[in-house]
Amino acid sequence: MRIGYSTREAAKKLGVTILTLQRHVKAKTFAAPPLRKVGGVQVRLRRERDVARARKALAGVKRGRKKKG
Repeated sequence: MRIGYSTREAAKKLGVTILTLQRHVKAKTFAAPPLRKVGGVQVRLRRERDVARARKALAGVKRGRKKKG
């Protein structure tokens, strides 16, 4: 039974890079999932509904570089 998606897998499902996904979490476009302990390591596992929420949030974000000033 699958617990959730890793950051890499979630980024792939969303069609963005890991860095882009992390930048959106830092910019609070959507929240990061809570930390879970798996095999003695703390990881952030994204469930299907987390990926769906992120997809919906990313749909409203313009792609490409943003102009400064």
